[in-house]
Amino acid sequence: MRGVPGDLTTSTRPPTTIPLRHFLVALAFLAGGGTLALLRVTGIEGTGAALGGIAAAHLLLVGWVCLTILGAMTQFVPVWSGVELHSERLATLQLVAVAVGVSGFAGGLWLGRPANAALFAGLILLGFAAFAYNLGRTLWRARPLDVTEGHFALALGFLALAAVLGGSLAADYRWGVLAPLGLSRTAVVGAHVTLAVLGVVVTTVFGALYQLGPMFTQTDALPIEDRLARVETAAYPIGVALLAAGRLFGVAPLATAGGLLVAGGAAVAGGILLRRLRDATATATPMLSRYAVVAVATLAWSATAAATWVVDPLGPAVRFGHPAVGPVLLGALIGFVVVGSLYHVVPFIVWLDRYADRVGLERVPSIDDLYHARVAAVDLVATVLGASLLLAAAARPAAGSLWANAGLSAGFVRPLGGALVVAGALLFAGNMVATVLRHGGAAMLGRAGPESTAGSEASDVPER
Repeated sequence: MRGVPGDLTTSTRPPTTIPLRHFLVALAFLAGGGTLALLRVTGIEGTGAALGGIAAAHLLLVGWVCLTILGAMTQFVPVWSGVELHSERLATLQLVAVAVGVSGFAGGLWLGRPANAALFAGLILLGFAAFAYNLGRTLWRARPLDVTEGHFALALGFLALAAVLGGSLAADYRWGVLAPLGLSRTAVVGAHVTLAVLGVVVTTVFGALYQLGPMFTQTDALPIEDRLARVETAAYPIGVALLAAGRLFGVAPLATAGGLLVAGGAAVAGGILLRRLRDATATATPMLSRYAVVAVATLAWSATAAATWVVDPLGPAVRFGHPAVGPVLLGALIGFVVVGSLYHVVPFIVWLDRYADRVGLERVPSIDDLYHARVAAVDLVATVLGASLLLAAAARPAAGSLWANAGLSAGFVRPLGGALVVAGALLFAGNMVATVLRHGGAAMLGRAGPESTAGSEASDVPER
């Protein structure tokens, strides 16, 4: 596993306007998707009540998570790999296409007009195609690929497959294309979400953590961890492919084998991260505190998913592992990685633009001075408490007597947990937007030309 090189610089990075725009648009989708999900938890549905969950899921997973990943990888890969981004224009195109496409698609589903929503799916596919081509051409120049770059390349392959299935599902709303092909919509949905969530998102997360973990905990890899990382790099993507294929064609043994490989690979990634956090020598930050939640959630999710998929890997209820706790644990794995990473990346981009060229000439704030630390602490407490209540609501049969003694019911705990998670998400989003506005970063959004390349992504938080 390649360590953080000492000569890592930002000379190959694209303008910081590109990732920052992605992040801010993604935060708007986080607010919208979180609000929509909370409305559904409290029983408030749109015109297309049956499709409201799909609308909220696309706002959160595609609008928030995927747009954040698109922006982060557009910035991170050129910096880490030391190669120029293939095209900045394609990076701008991907943002516009995905943002408009997700908005229209989710809006059509919420209003109960899936045939119209299907037309916007084409824009989503266009945006993802631009991203995959752009980043693929960039990674091609970075060969040989290290463990992080390898995960990113695999994620691009999963993105292509997920996009094909997703486009087919959208087209089926309008033209009914699946039945003539002899495909079950339920089976295609199962394969699509497997490739999209476990393939694209989680593979990207694991790849990034192999570098962000050592970088921000300031720990070295143990020899056994290098070997385990190589095993995970092979086992996890094979598992995702087998699990998706088994679900698409209804072959339970194939899906079970894939599910066990997926769960095992996730356990490896979570265990390595947990060890690094235990031995961390770096100062505690909002990033590391959220990564601790990620490590625990990853291990818990892998254990419960493995036990579930041995029994039934195909049912709609088990797409994300255990039907009760799997979605919450997987949501914590993904959500806390994104939030924790953005608590460093967004302030870093603003700091690089506004303060990097002043170092040594005047007193400048550190990266962690740019956001409100108290708000970060409050949003962490809110989201962790909210996720814990959602898990408790999911475990209602086992905790029923305890709740009865406390005078609580699932009808109260679940909406409360959802409200706390959404409140924490809104606090986080507000904190990031305030960071950009308060330190003049908003001016960056109007620039498209070259920017200062002072500073280094390899360096830690700058000294005062």
